[in-house]
Amino acid sequence: MTEDDVNAPNDRTRSTGEELREHEVRTALLRLLAEVGAVTATEAASRLGHSSGLCSFHLRQLARHGFIEEAPRSGGRARPWRIKQHHSAAEPAATEDQFGDLARGLEDESWQRWLAQRDGAPADWRHDEAFSAVAYLTPEEMSRVADVIRRALAPYQDREQRPLARPDRALPVALITRLFPLLPHESDGTHRDGETAG
Repeated sequence: MTEDDVNAPNDRTRSTGEELREHEVRTALLRLLAEVGAVTATEAASRLGHSSGLCSFHLRQLARHGFIEEAPRSGGRARPWRIKQHHSAAEPAATEDQFGDLARGLEDESWQRWLAQRDGAPADWRHDEAFSAVAYLTPEEMSRVADVIRRALAPYQDREQRPLARPDRALPVALITRLFPLLPHESDGTHRDGETAG
C-alpha cells in the first residue's frame, strides 16, 4: 500500500461536493504551474490557501495521470513539480493550449461523474443549471459578455478562503463558461467571414 492509497479519498464515501473540490484544487494547481513554472506542495499551499498535505496529494495524483512531473531540484528535500515537458524535438513543450486541454479534461471528467452520481445527491441538489446558447457577437462583445459573467461571480469568489462567509448548505459548484466562435465546417461552402461561397 502506498502513501497515496492511505491518503486517497474513499470513492464510496465521497460526496459530490468533495469531488467538485478535487476538480477545483487540481485545476488551481495546473493554473498555478502554468503561471509560475514549478512549485512545491508547500509553495502551492501558500499561494492557493490550501493545506500542504492536500496540495501534495493532488500534485501526486496529477503526476500519476501524466499531467505533471517532478522538476529538477536545486538541493534540499523540497520536491518541485511542473507541467509535463516533452523531450522530443518533434513535440513542443507544454503550451497554454495544452494546459487548457488539461483543465477542460478535468472539467469534463467532473461533469461525467456528476451525471453518473446525480441520483445519489441530496434531493434538492439533484438538478443542475447547465445550459447553452448561440448568440451572434463581435469579438469585443464576446469579451464584454465574459466580463459580465466574471463580475456576476465576483461576490462569491472569497468563500473558498473564507469558510465562515459560506451560507448554510453551500456546496462547491463547478462554474464553467466557454465562449468561442462556431467556425464553419470546411465542406459547407461558408467562408470564415460568414459569407456563403457563390
